[in-house]
Amino acid sequence: MRIIPWEEARTARYTAVIDVRSPSEFAEDHLPDAISLPVLNDAERAEIGTIYCQQCRFEARRRGAILVTRNIASHLGSFFADRPESDRFLVYCWRGGQRSRSMATILDAVGWRADVLRGGYKNWRAWIRDHLASHTPQFHFHILTGLTGSGKSRVLRLLAASGSQVLDLEALGRHRGSLLGDEPGLAQPSQKHFESLLATTLGQFDPRRPVWVESESKRLGRLWIPEPLWLAMQQGSVTEISAPLTARAAFLATEYHHFQNQPDDLAAKLETLREPCGSQTITTWRSLISSGAWTDLCAGLLERHYDPVYRRCHNYAAPQQTIALDNLSPAQLSRAAATLKASEPSIVNLTQSVPSPLFHAHP
Repeated sequence: MRIIPWEEARTARYTAVIDVRSPSEFAEDHLPDAISLPVLNDAERAEIGTIYCQQCRFEARRRGAILVTRNIASHLGSFFADRPESDRFLVYCWRGGQRSRSMATILDAVGWRADVLRGGYKNWRAWIRDHLASHTPQFHFHILTGLTGSGKSRVLRLLAASGSQVLDLEALGRHRGSLLGDEPGLAQPSQKHFESLLATTLGQFDPRRPVWVESESKRLGRLWIPEPLWLAMQQGSVTEISAPLTARAAFLATEYHHFQNQPDDLAAKLETLREPCGSQTITTWRSLISSGAWTDLCAGLLERHYDPVYRRCHNYAAPQQTIALDNLSPAQLSRAAATLKASEPSIVNLTQSVPSPLFHAHP
């Protein structure tokens, strides 16, 4: 068993990265591609903590050893049952202490090679913060702006499919960045995991090439864009996509079609706009929901809420170019993406080096 720093671990190649923390710790955040093989579950971890605080350290360690060895034995009979001797593992816990060393010691005793991450998840978390602060300013961001419903997210996906570097904040944060932005059936990640996803994604990009990103506000649902990224986005060049209100309303009615099956949830969400938009407006919108007039409802929301908020809260520089679309058909959106792709410089700065991938999780 070796105790190795993150700088060495991130360039090594492992068959699997094993997180031995409790399931709730893993759910909050974890290393890229890590798998959860807890040596203590949440209830057991709480039990050991109680014994430690109310009885003594020795009793906590004795009870912990019983639970840890029992759980490791279970993993040996399941996950590790058919693993060849050549497999190599990186094991980590909260601080690189007893939990990860217990697992690694037994794996080593069997004959596998197991490294323990020095400082554990706590070290990884510190590295993520430092990495975002030092690495993000190296990129040149191209900001895609436009009123709500102008197809920005669709254009970004088309750019990504064509090979452009795209930082899709809404996909990473599982939120569309608006009052009705919750993704159906998907919970947002924790703030910590969101930052890990951002750092991992940026770590795969070439800083000599531009990065396309949508003009989000600093808050995305219940998540916050980290300050280094937010500041770098403010310095980016800006391109605007414009489309008529009627086209945007029809587009939103299609994009947010899930609300058509949840009219009561939609009406409840709109109640938060009663004060700024007025009771009569809310009554009108409720009537449109009841009658299934979805495009008219979207038009009203754009006129009375989304467009005024966008104009009032837009934090980016004036656009350097505007792409005007007559409609938001697939053909028009493809044309917009092709125009943006053609405007990309191939290399921003020839003197910058290309970074290695953020992390090698597989052999």
